[in-house]
Amino acid sequence: MSATGRFTIIGENIHTTRVVLRSGRHVLAEGDREWLVFTDVDGHERRLPVPAWHQVTDEHAAGRLKHVAIAVRTAMAQGEAADEALAYLRVLARRQEDAGAAYLDLNVDELSPKLADQKVAIRWLVEAVRGWTELPLAIDSSHPEIIAEGLGACRPGSAPMINSASLERRSTLDLALAAGGPVVVTAAGMSGMPNGVAGRVDNASAMVEAALGAGIPLASIYVDPLIFPISVDGAFGGHALEAIAVLRARFGPEIHITGGMSNVSFGIPGRKLINEAFLRMAIDAGADSGIIDPVATDLERVRTVDVHAGAHALARDAILGIDENCRAFLRAYRAGSFAEYGVVPPARRAI
Repeated sequence: MSATGRFTIIGENIHTTRVVLRSGRHVLAEGDREWLVFTDVDGHERRLPVPAWHQVTDEHAAGRLKHVAIAVRTAMAQGEAADEALAYLRVLARRQEDAGAAYLDLNVDELSPKLADQKVAIRWLVEAVRGWTELPLAIDSSHPEIIAEGLGACRPGSAPMINSASLERRSTLDLALAAGGPVVVTAAGMSGMPNGVAGRVDNASAMVEAALGAGIPLASIYVDPLIFPISVDGAFGGHALEAIAVLRARFGPEIHITGGMSNVSFGIPGRKLINEAFLRMAIDAGADSGIIDPVATDLERVRTVDVHAGAHALARDAILGIDENCRAFLRAYRAGSFAEYGVVPPARRAI
């Protein structure tokens, strides 16, 4: 944790990779038509139609709706559903602010494969969101030109966060210095992702030193050790947690340590329990920030989680690779053992 004991939430929900299930409670289907159903900031029920372009995508065929991408593209098109799309995005911003987010992370990288389209979209999105909230924004992209475009649309003097800079994109540090806000530096290497704890620590440390050398103060640096799904490799959870602990010991209490915390559970059912256990373990290891969904994550609840008892102990063993291939965790999930936490397999849900 930070010297003040404060945890900084970077709200991740306005990101064009985000999906909801077509079979979920947020989607209404009638015949061959579908709508995203939501309640706007004034308490009125609204419907955002799922457009034809999405219905022919692989994502749609797989049972998922890229709801943020749908809302952004629909609003930008200024057609008959534009007001619904704007209301939808505004709700995403308001709910994160109400839930305690310190920054709203905006990302449009998957809206289009064309850089020119991405630059137009990030400028549009920043201008829209800044009209709904006084919170500082986090401009999130893998491309420095998109970050620069987003920064240019931010409210003057708002000190936006940049997410992110890495060894292969060190020029992003210059953008962060000029913007005057914090910067997320990642443990990505020059030619790929790190392998193990040492790679994370070495890459992240090099980026911290580069940021300091560029004139960015330690308190404005957020380190992301990169959190990967344990469904891919059971060692990934332990790698991230150990890297957090080493980086905290190396750079002291003033630096910030963050990351996409929910990445750890990707591909596993019962993600809520995995996410809660991992976030608690990350905080214990030294993380004082997270790129998370603040609406779904009850931070006060997370602080009380006991990772040595009950369902969270099973989650802990899965995270640390003790439970190989998450077998015990998955057996308990399929047996309905997590019902008291609101985590129930589909076959056991009430109809």
